[in-house]
Amino acid sequence: MKKAIGGVVTIVVIVVAAILLLISSVRVPAGYIAVQYSMSGGVKGDILTQGWHLKSPTVKTTLYSVSLEQSYLTSGKDGDSKDDDSFSASSSEGKAMQIDLTFTYQYSPDKVADLFTRFRGQSGKEVRDSFIKPNIISWTKEVVANYKVSDILGSERANVNTALTDYLSKKFESYGIAISNVSLINISVDEKTQEAINAKITAQQAAETQEINNQTAINKAKADAEVTKAEAQAKADAQLIEAQAQAEANSKLSSSITDELIRMKEAEARLEHGWVEIQGVNTVVTTD
Repeated sequence: MKKAIGGVVTIVVIVVAAILLLISSVRVPAGYIAVQYSMSGGVKGDILTQGWHLKSPTVKTTLYSVSLEQSYLTSGKDGDSKDDDSFSASSSEGKAMQIDLTFTYQYSPDKVADLFTRFRGQSGKEVRDSFIKPNIISWTKEVVANYKVSDILGSERANVNTALTDYLSKKFESYGIAISNVSLINISVDEKTQEAINAKITAQQAAETQEINNQTAINKAKADAEVTKAEAQAKADAQLIEAQAQAEANSKLSSSITDELIRMKEAEARLEHGWVEIQGVNTVVTTD
C-alpha cells in the first residue's frame, strides 16, 4: 500500500514538474525577439533572443520580427494580404487611382520594449495590421499626390518608389520600425484616363523616334563632312608635297648650271653642228 502511494506521489511530482517546466520555458523562433512582461508590472527582465529560455511562470512574452518581413496591400490574396487591401489615391491632377503596394519592414531590436509599451502589448503582427499598414496607405497618398498620373504609370514609376521608400522610412523611424523597398506593383485608372495616357505615351515614343532619326541624320552629315574634309586635306597635302619636290628639283637643276657647263655644252654643239652665224636682217646659217 505504501509503495502504491509512493508511486502516485512520484507521478504527481513528475507531472507538476513537467507542467512547471513547460510554463517556465519559451522558444523564440529565428528572426524574432521576445519582450517579457507580467500583467501587473509591465515589461520584465531582458529581451529574449532566438532559442529556448527559462522564465518565471507568471511572466508572458510577445514576439517581434527583427528580420526583414515582406508585407502586401493588394487586391489579391498575396502574402499577408488576406482580403482586398488595395487602396485609392489621387494624382496631382486629381485623377483617381487604385493602387497595389508591397513593402518590407522590421522592428529595431533596441526599441521593441518601447514599442511594446507604446502599443499596449500588441504583438509584431498586430502592430503591422493596426498601425503600419493604415499609415503606409495614408502617407503613400501624400507622396503620389505630387506626381501626374501619366508619370506614375510611366517613366517616373521608379522615382516614385524611391520617394515613397525615403518618405515612409523617415515617418516610421521614430517608432523603431524600419521600412524599405516600397513598390507600387499595380496601378489602375478609369478607361478614359488610360486611353489618354496611352495616346500620350504613343506621341512621346513617336517624338523620341523622330529625335533619334534626326540625330542619326546629323551624325551622318557630320561624318560625311569629316570625310570630305579629310580627302581635301589629303589632296592639298599631296599637291604641296609635289610642289615642294618640283621646287627642290628646280633648285638643284639651277644650281648645277655653271659657266663652265655652258661653255662645255657650247663646244659640244659646235663640234656636232659647226658654227652658226647671223648676219643682218636676213638670217644666213653657214656651217664649216
